[in-house]
Amino acid sequence: MADLTPLLQSSGAILSGHFLLASGRHSAVYFEKFRVLQRPDVLSALCTEIATAFAACQIDWVAGPTTGGIIIAFEVGRQMGLPTLYFESDGGARTLRRGQNIQPGQRVLLVDDVLTTGSSLLQVVALIREAGAIPVGVGILIDRSQTPPPFDAPIFSAYRVEAESYAADAIPDWLQAIPLTVPGTRAQSQSGPSA
Repeated sequence: MADLTPLLQSSGAILSGHFLLASGRHSAVYFEKFRVLQRPDVLSALCTEIATAFAACQIDWVAGPTTGGIIIAFEVGRQMGLPTLYFESDGGARTLRRGQNIQPGQRVLLVDDVLTTGSSLLQVVALIREAGAIPVGVGILIDRSQTPPPFDAPIFSAYRVEAESYAADAIPDWLQAIPLTVPGTRAQSQSGPSA
């Protein structure tokens, strides 16, 4: 496995401060996925790690949840020569739309950008199983989870960020003293310090 730290740091993808994550948890480290997604060289290098890790598996589809998972599924699928599926959010739940479907017995590699709690991925794994298909693995660009979720499938991360996260009612004083940043799409709906 390649050391991708210099590549990620040079792209500005790893940030330090006080961040409110999409999961609602707080952290001193944030992975700005769009710094990776806007750099084809960085994205391709990370996706190569995922494609290589699952190269020996029999796979019918590479699937990703919206939004970041779509680009990653496309690139991993391109590198592996496989078609892709995209699970979109519809009324707060993930679903296949636009005429996409999975057949019973098909083998699906699920990919996504950042793993913190894994809630959206767990929804997609459940949908894959409900369709009678088999989740053969979960490939992640950046794993920042403290405890891997119970996917009941092999997990591979191209890069692991050692970053503890905290519930809103358990933020340590040293982190609370740093002004809060609400990165990404959550920034549009929230502002100012919290908790």
